[in-house]
Formats: sequence, structure tokens, C-alpha cells
Amino acid sequence: MATKSPASNTAPAYGEASIRVLKGLEPVKQRPGMYTRTDNPLHMVQEVIDNAADEALAGHGRRIGVTLHADGSITVEDDGRGIPFGLHPEEGVPVVEIVFTRLHAGGKFDKGAGGAYSFSGGLHGVGVSVTNALATRLQVSVFREGQVASLAFSGGDVIEALAVRPRAPGAGGDRRQGTTVRVWPDARYFDSPDLPRHELVHLLRSKAVLMPGVTVTLHTEKTAETLTWQYQGGLRDYLAQSLTHDALIPLFEGEHHASAGETENFAEGEGAAWCVAFTEEGGLLRESYVNLIPTVAGGTHEAGLKDGLFGAVKGFIELHSLLPKGVKLMPEDVFSRASFVLSAKVLDPQFQGQTKERLNSRDALRLVATSVKPALELWLSQHVEHGRKLAELVIRQAQTRQRASQKVEKKKGSGVAVLPGKLTDCESRDLLANELFLVEGDSAGGSAKMGRNKETQAILPLRGKVLNAWEVERDLLFKNNEIHDISVAIGVDPHGPADHPDLSGLRYGKVCILSDADVDGSHIQVLLLTLFFRHFPRLVEAGHVYIAKPPLFRVDAPARGKKPALKLYALDEGELEAILDKLRKEGAREGSWSISRFKGLGEMSAEQLWDTTLNPDTRRLLQVRWGEQGFEQTVGLFNRLMGKGEAQARRDLMELHGDSVEVDI
Repeated sequence: MATKSPASNTAPAYGEASIRVLKGLEPVKQRPGMYTRTDNPLHMVQEVIDNAADEALAGHGRRIGVTLHADGSITVEDDGRGIPFGLHPEEGVPVVEIVFTRLHAGGKFDKGAGGAYSFSGGLHGVGVSVTNALATRLQVSVFREGQVASLAFSGGDVIEALAVRPRAPGAGGDRRQGTTVRVWPDARYFDSPDLPRHELVHLLRSKAVLMPGVTVTLHTEKTAETLTWQYQGGLRDYLAQSLTHDALIPLFEGEHHASAGETENFAEGEGAAWCVAFTEEGGLLRESYVNLIPTVAGGTHEAGLKDGLFGAVKGFIELHSLLPKGVKLMPEDVFSRASFVLSAKVLDPQFQGQTKERLNSRDALRLVATSVKPALELWLSQHVEHGRKLAELVIRQAQTRQRASQKVEKKKGSGVAVLPGKLTDCESRDLLANELFLVEGDSAGGSAKMGRNKETQAILPLRGKVLNAWEVERDLLFKNNEIHDISVAIGVDPHGPADHPDLSGLRYGKVCILSDADVDGSHIQVLLLTLFFRHFPRLVEAGHVYIAKPPLFRVDAPARGKKPALKLYALDEGELEAILDKLRKEGAREGSWSISRFKGLGEMSAEQLWDTTLNPDTRRLLQVRWGEQGFEQTVGLFNRLMGKGEAQARRDLMELHGDSVEVDI
């Protein structure tokens, strides 16, 4: 084997000086997509708007104003308390400077008694510091305690130091209190420098809806147009104005928040406000918020609303013996024709990703469900005729769903394929609801069988690693038992990208790869993705293939005051550190928690596997899609990764990206 002499080795030296530590806001500049949306600057501006809304939510502001300037900058102002600008007692730096330059700093970490914010839009440790990092210029003016403080930044660095002067009194002078932030987004970090106006309008209008009595304005300098929103009727008025068709029954609205001593499971003030409309036709309006933050991807609070509505309606139907023989109700039968606006208040919301588009807090499901169900049960008992109309709608939806699934089953019944003996099938024949989990190993398959929802979830355990099918001819695929069983179970024959396969036999709307959260599990994922990409590309194109994300760690935190003992799950070490940091901020004693690492899915109990990986309301499931580079380039990349004669190409790829790999020892 040829070797290189030290003199001929031109590779850069790797030593202590090679390790770079990113300080301050450098991580944001290096990887902005980890902290905000990079298609346009809306989310970075939203961070500032959310801060103003948090002041109003805390009862210290009645006005939020946004101005779109002709030079592309944006100003957000409020009449809240104003950010403190005195020196921080520990850091020795003006507090307002810390807020805009430190990733893990802010008034929302203090959740204890006397904290500045009881409820706020999340606690991810970033916020306006990200806005500052991605701006060519950011100016802050604070009006507080009879003084006006101002400072300016560029790219996250202070360029105009804090200056404080007395407030100018009188009609033409400075206002009494509040904060004004003007930001110039740096176009280098965004696909488009322009704010999507319709999304901004929707965001601002929703703030007004969720905070009755607060005035929200949007002024555009170029057109001299000013829009103003103020809703006294709150959620009901907003939903009623937005419906395209008449509601079947009067709008169902309610609100419930935990009071002091009411329950040990929720903090005082946690709860939800909602308004729901049921329509027989037309488009649906579905909007949810957590502490005024729009959650466009839904989450556990929406799942709680769904559970609460279903439990109450099902109970009403059973109480009045309205369900025809042979009809089985499912939550989607109630939820499929429901429009709603939901506003949840959660003490420590946990979101998926920094952009906070989906709520992951598991307690939120129970929080909302236990608020909605008794309220709807009471409403239905007081309005029996409206309840009967709603019951008729729900039963019709269930009958339509069952008829559709029966038609599909008749088509499948004409085939000759026998389902694999290892397959533990589900009871439902509803394609949209059914899910197949391809599980690594028999032990994990056993836990999955016990923990699954037997109605809609099927389990197919796989023995060992699946064959690398990249260069296997289609006609020879079924020589491999595992691939044969997968194909028969899903009800689709292997095909190519140019084919038009018969997907009418598809038995599951979601085919989910479920493997351990380790290197071997990742290898199995790649092998199965290779199989689907190469031999079942239409399934991927149609969005039927998913990857389940089981956690790697479990943290058991002891009870603290009114907060009960918690079991928290983390996908990786990054999430684990975030959980521990949150526990420390909440006052948990260092080391009072215990950390367990799952060596594999087989170590999880059925209950744990359901809670973290199988439950549609609390799991993390990634849909597999084509890459942005397109099909042909994806083929080239797969060929480099999985081709038998591509060892040198793989080596080149590893040498190119090897420094990006984190090794867990």
C-alpha cells in the first residue's frame, strides 16, 4: 500500500489551534437557518413583535405599532414598561445591551414568584438577539422612569454606546414608557429581503384578536396606508367573520384557566380559550396560538382540543343512543368539519424548532382536553337539539369514511398475496388513518405491538439489516424475505420512477421507519430509504414514507414546589442540554435529576414507546421528500453513497465533510 511521506502531505495540520469556539452571536451568523426562517425576514421581525405582545399579555401595554419604512427597515414600538437599561448586577453591562447581544438572556427565564413574565412566547434562549445578529443596523430606544435611553448595533455589535437623557415633557415631547426597535435586515441571510405582507397582516391581526382591547397598527410609508385592528369580541368575532359558510350550530366558545390550588398538575393561570364552529361544507379555518405565538404546524394543544371535542360528542351520542349499529366513531369524524381558533397559555412551552411553529409540550394535550371536554359536555346537555344536529353530522362523516374504506378493501380482497406472518395488522381499513411501522428487531417490535393503537397502527418487525437494494434488479428483489414482506404488507409492487404503479392496493397512508437512535439505527434508515427511493419512488413522491424519531435520553426531574415530578425526553445531546438548562433556570438543584440513555427501542416499555414515538399527538415524525436538487441529482448522490463500485467517491465525500461529523464516544 502506498504511503505519503510527511513532507508530501499537504493537508492542513490538525491540532489544538484547529478547534474554533464560536462566541457571542457568531453561531447565528454561521448557521442562521438553525435559529430563524431564511426565506424572508418575517420571523426575525416577529421576535420583536412577540416581545411587545408579551408586555401586553402581562398587562403592561395597550398599543403595538409596526411601521414599514421606505428604505426597507421596520420599526416596532409598544407602550410597555420598557427594557431596563441599568447595569446588570452580575455582568456589569447595561441590561438592554445584554438582551440584544446574548443568546441565553432575557426576562422570561425568571418564572418564579415575582418574575417579570408569568407567560411568554417560549423559552429557547434566542429571541431578539437573533434579530440583532442578522441586521445591518438595529436601533433601540427605551422610555422608562422619566428617562430615554438609546443605543445602536450593526451585525450584533454595539456601534453607538448607550446614551441616557431626561424625557422631554409636554405634548410634543417623548412618551412616558415603552420600547421602540428599528431594524434593517441584512439581505445576505435571506432568499428575499421583502416581508410577505399578507403573513405580516395576519400575524398582527391575530395579536389583536388574542388580546381584546389592545390596538395594533401597521403603517406603510410608501403608500401612506395605515391599518388598525382592535377586537373587543375576541375569538368569537374573529371566527364568525372568517367563516365562508353558515355554522351548523351556534359557535361553541369557552375559556378555562387553572386557579391557585385547583390542581397540582398545572400552574396557576395555565389553560386555554377557544371558539369552535361546525360547518357542513366550505373551507375550514384553523388557527392556534401558545402565549400569543402562532403555531401554524399545530401541536399538542390542538391534539388536546381534538380529544376534548371527541370525548364530549361521543359521550353525548352514547347517552342518547344515537349511534347506528355497525358504525364506529373516530376523533377525525368530529374534527373533520370543525373550524376553530385556540389560544393556550402554557407556563413553559416547548416548541419544535426555533421558529416555534409546533408545540411539543406533552402536558398541553391534557391541559386543553380537560378544559374543553367538560365545557362542551355541559353545553350539549343545555342545548340538546343542537347536540342532535352535531351528532347527525358526525355520524354521517363516520359512515362516509367507513364506506370509502370498504370499497378499498374489496379491491384488495381480489388479490392473491398473503400477508406476512410477522405482520401485526391494524383493525381499521381507513387508508388515511392507517400507519405501518417498520421496526428494527423483534424485541422493539414486541414493545411496539403492546404500545400501539390497535385500531390504526400496524407493526412489521425486521430481522437484522435490510439488503442494500440500490443495484438489485427489480425481478430479483423478492429473493430477500424482508423486502418481500415489506412489499406485500404495504400492498404495492416495486416499480421505477417512470412507471405508473397501481397504488389502489396501498394499505397504509403512512409507512414509518422506526429504528434505534444510534449509528446502526441510522444505517437501517439509509438502507430502507434506499429501497423506497430506488424501487418504490411513487410512494415517496406521494408523501407516504416517514421516519420516526425516538428519543435518545430520558430525564427524570423531581417535584419542585407546585410543579410535579416530570419525565422529559430528548432526541439528542443538544436537546438534553437544553432540558437541563431549563431545569436549572427553574431552580432545580444541580444533580437532583437522573438521566437515562436508551441503548435501543427494545429498552423502552410499551408506555414509553407510545408516549414518545407512536402517539400521533406527542411523537416526532419526519416526512420523506425529494431533495431540493431534484430527482436526477438525488440519484447521483445515492449512487455515491450506496453503489458497490463507488468506494473512492464515498471516501472523497467523507474527506470533504468529515469535519462536520460529531463522534459520540
